[in-house]
Amino acid sequence: MSRYLVTGGAGYIGSVVAAHLLEAGHEVTVLDDESTGFAEAVPAGARFVRGRVQEAGRVLDSSFAAVLHFAASSQVCESVADPEKYWRNNVAGSLELVSAMRRAGIGTLVFSSSAAVYGEPEAVPVEEDARTLPASAYGATKLAVDQLITSEALAHGLAAVSLRYFNVAGAYGVHGERHEPESHLIPLVLQAALGQRPHVAVYGDDYPTPDGTCIRDYIHVADLAQAHLLALDAAKPGEHLICNLGNGSGFSVREVIASVERVTDRRVPVVHAGRRPGDPAVLVASARRAHEVLGWQPSRPGLDGIVADAWTFINLSMRGPQQ
Repeated sequence: MSRYLVTGGAGYIGSVVAAHLLEAGHEVTVLDDESTGFAEAVPAGARFVRGRVQEAGRVLDSSFAAVLHFAASSQVCESVADPEKYWRNNVAGSLELVSAMRRAGIGTLVFSSSAAVYGEPEAVPVEEDARTLPASAYGATKLAVDQLITSEALAHGLAAVSLRYFNVAGAYGVHGERHEPESHLIPLVLQAALGQRPHVAVYGDDYPTPDGTCIRDYIHVADLAQAHLLALDAAKPGEHLICNLGNGSGFSVREVIASVERVTDRRVPVVHAGRRPGDPAVLVASARRAHEVLGWQPSRPGLDGIVADAWTFINLSMRGPQQ
C-alpha cells in the first residue's frame, strides 16, 4: 500500500482516479477547493482536505509516494476571456505544487495534461512529437506546466508522466461529469434528450468527414483512470514521459447524437449552427506510446457503452446526492 495526494480529486476525472487508487488498496488524500468540484464526489475512504493547490505544502510530507495532479481551471472559452485566471491557477499553482513536493522529498508526479496543447493538428492521428500550438490560454497553460515538469525532471530528478487527454466521457458508478457551465458534447446531448435544454447545437455540418460533422476521439473515464495507475509504475527519476490517451479512432457529432438516441430511446432536438473558429475537422489520438510504454489498452472503447454509463450517472444524480 502507498499513500497518494490527488489534487482536484473532487472533480470529474480526479474523483474517478481516487476511487481506482482506493480500490487498489492505497491510501488517498484529496486536495480540492470545490471551485468546480463537489465534496460528495470524493470517494468514501479518502481523506478530504479543502484547499487550493497552492496550499499543498500544508498537506504534503515524506510519507506520500507520489502526487497525481488534476487541479486546474479547464474551460476553453473562459480561458480566452480571462487568461489571467488560467495562468494564475494552472501554472502558478503547479509551480507551488512541485516546489512543495521538492521540499517534502516527494519525487513522483503524474500530471493531467490535455490534447489542447496541440491546437489544430497538422496530421491525425496525433503523435506526442506533433507541433504544439495551443489555440487557447487553457491549452497554453497545460503546455507551460508540461515544460515546467520537464525542467524539474532535468534539474531535480523528478520522476514524471504527463497524460494528454483527448475527449474524456462516460462515468464510473456515482462519479460522472457535472460541469457548470457544461461544454462537453455527450452530457449536452443527454441533457437535450432529458428536456433539460431545448436542443443541442451542431456547429458545422460541412466538414470533410463522412457525415459533415466534426470527429473526436472519446475515451472512457475509467480507462483513463487505469492509465494513471500504470503511469505511477512507469515514472522514472530524471525523466518526463508524455503520453497521449485516446481510443485511436473517432466518432462524429452525428454519431454521438444517434448513440444517445439509441441508449435513451428518446429523440434529441438538434439545431444547426455555423462552424466555430478553430474547430478542427478530425481530432484523434495516437496512443501507441501509452500502449508500448505503459502497457495500457482501453477496455471500454464502444461509444454506446460510454454513453450508457453517462446516462446512468445522470439518472443517479437526479435522485439526489449519492455516496
